[in-house]
Amino acid sequence: METALQEREPVKARLATRPLGFFGSLRAARTNLLEILPAIAVTQPMVSGRTGVRWHMVMDPEALRRILLEKVDDYPKSVVTKNLLRPAIGESLFIAEGAHWRWQRRAAAPAFSARNIGALSPVMTAAADASSDRIAAAGSRAIDVHLEMVRATFEVISDVTLSGEGRFDRESMHRAIDNYIDVAGRVSLFDIAGLPGWVPRPGRVISGNALKKMKAVADDAIAKRGAGSAKSPPDLLDLLMAGEDRETRRRMRTPEIRDNLLTFIVAGHETTALTLAWGLYLCAFAPEVQEAAAEEARRVLGSRTARAEDLPALPLIRAIVDESLRLYPPAGLLSRTARTADTLCGREIRAGDTVMIPIYALHRNRLLWDRPDAFDPQRFRDGTPVDRYGYLPFGDGPRICIGAGFAIQEAVIILATLLARFRFRAVPGRDPKPVLIITTRPEGGIWLTAEPRPDPDRPRAAA
Repeated sequence: METALQEREPVKARLATRPLGFFGSLRAARTNLLEILPAIAVTQPMVSGRTGVRWHMVMDPEALRRILLEKVDDYPKSVVTKNLLRPAIGESLFIAEGAHWRWQRRAAAPAFSARNIGALSPVMTAAADASSDRIAAAGSRAIDVHLEMVRATFEVISDVTLSGEGRFDRESMHRAIDNYIDVAGRVSLFDIAGLPGWVPRPGRVISGNALKKMKAVADDAIAKRGAGSAKSPPDLLDLLMAGEDRETRRRMRTPEIRDNLLTFIVAGHETTALTLAWGLYLCAFAPEVQEAAAEEARRVLGSRTARAEDLPALPLIRAIVDESLRLYPPAGLLSRTARTADTLCGREIRAGDTVMIPIYALHRNRLLWDRPDAFDPQRFRDGTPVDRYGYLPFGDGPRICIGAGFAIQEAVIILATLLARFRFRAVPGRDPKPVLIITTRPEGGIWLTAEPRPDPDRPRAAA
């Protein structure tokens, strides 16, 4: 199996082989941010340049440790990142800095404890079952598993954030989120030129109606919970409303609850859906891995659906999730703005410089990974593959993604269930293209056929 995997590589992005210039960079930033990454980013620890502003791309683990952990306050989220996302999620955990971020993080952290995440797992199990039923109903027709995984994970995130809201229009909310990402999530000429955030960006003005719908749904849910309709067990909205910063005794007000709720809804389904979709593509790409994973899942699950308590017995499924996050990280590029002068990899960093962390290039860097473009989940079963700061699907340091445990649990539950029940095959001529706008999406979808596997609990007929 290992030899076969060494000879083949799944689809990858086309990186820049020459300087793009100002307008070339703008074009790439609006259509596929992966194409602004220079090809040498997968062979070097750091690359620098200037396109309107001075920028640096960092792929060196020690430098990344400095940015994300040791001097995190000196490298806040970039102005471009804030301009893209602030209209939708305000000064939530993803955007806030300094003391305002710290108290929110402390208040929200209990909601994502292992105990609370485990209590929400029945919702994930139900979504895995529903997804399995929809895939089975497609019969022999090819399906876009990206769209199916988006539907499944949106069912999860809406149920664990807005469970029981009778007037909640799930489809309308999802369309509003998708519209905002597609229209307003693209870098504009004003962003590349370094214009301040108060200068209106046309795309974000156009998407105003989508934002109003998203915020109205969240505000309505918060108001209803305030009237005493808490769930049992509590969902994420209940836990956010009850959360308190132990140091300051501060609790979130309605605007802060809404902004963080929308952050979890937007990020909590999109990123996991992409991990699952790319994971199914990789399993179809490598049938030998898929069969081994299916055998593991069927041995543990039989004909039932996966649950949270099954995760320790599904190491190969977990490794496929980890390898999917390596090859196609949902957050393929992070961006920071240097607040003070510094030195990284022996190079001068000036205050105001843009410091990018190209996760996509980091995860394929030849200085860090053996056969970096190959699909080989075994690398995550043989111990730590590289320096901790060489693998950053959820970031790291104090600002590591608060929902990482939630996402991994959901992805393993759904992936194990589907691989136990179906054999996925790629549709010839329909290879996906990795495209990064805000997240690393498969342009054109991921089209697979799904052949039902025999029920492992049903006795076989005598020969």
